[in-house]
Amino acid sequence: MLPQEIIRRKRDGHELSAEEIGFIVRGIHDGTLSEGQVAAFAMTVFFRGMTTPERVALTLGLARSGLVLDWADLDLPGPVLDKHSSGGVGDKVSLMLAPIVAACGAFVPMISGRGLGHTGGTLDKLASISGYDVQPDIATFRKVVCEVGCAVIGQTDDLAPADRRLYATRDVTGSVESIPLLVSSILSKKIAEGLDGLVMDVKCGSGAFCDTEEMARDLAESLVAVANQAGLPTVALITDMDRVLGRDVGNALEVAETVAYLTGNGAREPRLHEVTMALAAEMLVLGKLVPNVAAGRAQAEAVLADGRAAETFGRMVAALGGPTDFLDHPGRYLSSAPVIRPCSAEHTGYVTGMNARDIGIAVVSLGGGRTHADDAIDPSVGLTEVVDVGTHVQAGSPLCLVHAATDADADQAIAEVRRAIRIGEAAPASKPVLMERVA
Repeated sequence: MLPQEIIRRKRDGHELSAEEIGFIVRGIHDGTLSEGQVAAFAMTVFFRGMTTPERVALTLGLARSGLVLDWADLDLPGPVLDKHSSGGVGDKVSLMLAPIVAACGAFVPMISGRGLGHTGGTLDKLASISGYDVQPDIATFRKVVCEVGCAVIGQTDDLAPADRRLYATRDVTGSVESIPLLVSSILSKKIAEGLDGLVMDVKCGSGAFCDTEEMARDLAESLVAVANQAGLPTVALITDMDRVLGRDVGNALEVAETVAYLTGNGAREPRLHEVTMALAAEMLVLGKLVPNVAAGRAQAEAVLADGRAAETFGRMVAALGGPTDFLDHPGRYLSSAPVIRPCSAEHTGYVTGMNARDIGIAVVSLGGGRTHADDAIDPSVGLTEVVDVGTHVQAGSPLCLVHAATDADADQAIAEVRRAIRIGEAAPASKPVLMERVA
């Protein structure tokens, strides 16, 4: 086979065979495809799309380009499950979900990513915990999953290496926003985890990759169809990302919110709780640990209420190099910003909405995110106590607290947050956080 001929066939709108796609993936992995050919393949897929069989072939090819984990030798007494989010602002659900589901009897080998652009990354949040190793070797990863029930780490060099090269090329050639390429990238890593079931959280709104319901539904349906045909039982929930999820945005700040959520040290933000419980219930059903979603939710609520979920999180942190007393004293091990200032409302009225993406950009501007993949981040900065949509505010009352490295940074963030949060005279209609289920 010649790569240029395969690229030409896709360019002209033909469906590629599994053998042709396998040849392309092998060339991406072993370097026999040039950068120009990888870029050309990505761009032809961007414009021409892929059928479901093509997406399945690409997903499996990328997954099999490296190590595919097999848990059979550990004789685990429960299913191996995971969840993936398409990304949002204030989305710290993975930190809560992994220990909740593990405490219910599942095993959760969660491989997460760093933040890029306006969305935060689960890995950056965990890296803000003093001593936590986000890149352990596979042997350590397997050991922690087996002994604790869950481990949240970053992608290793062994898992789906062809996807890393393809994604890097997409990132610099304007072909990231391709549903077929996005689906294969996400699912290749999940299949490489050796899962028994996967739940997808597809975010929809101003703070999400999918800013329309139509796009979110397209992504969710493709993820479910490809995953199931590739042998990985999967369901997806489409959830609202038109506002911040939870109260806090920023790496160390979101970890602190996670600890408070798990330990019950403070009220749990209702929308964040609803998403977490819904995803937990779906995971437990997929793993055949409960007969239905209602039973799954009840079990997830139980392990949260009696402290088993919090205990599991604490054990995971300790097992991956973090402090053994992290749950008791999170403030000792999370950095705090030197400047904390309120961002006050300029007008009296109701919070009618917000641009969640711009809220995320404000945190990036503070130093809490990246504009380039190799940027260093400040884990201490961000926003806390972000006001919810529908709240009535007085002129001069706080919309949030800004945590910044300098007063100048705080001034800039205050201006950006004020522009992002809309205030009007009438209360807005309520909007459910759970929008749709795709199975």
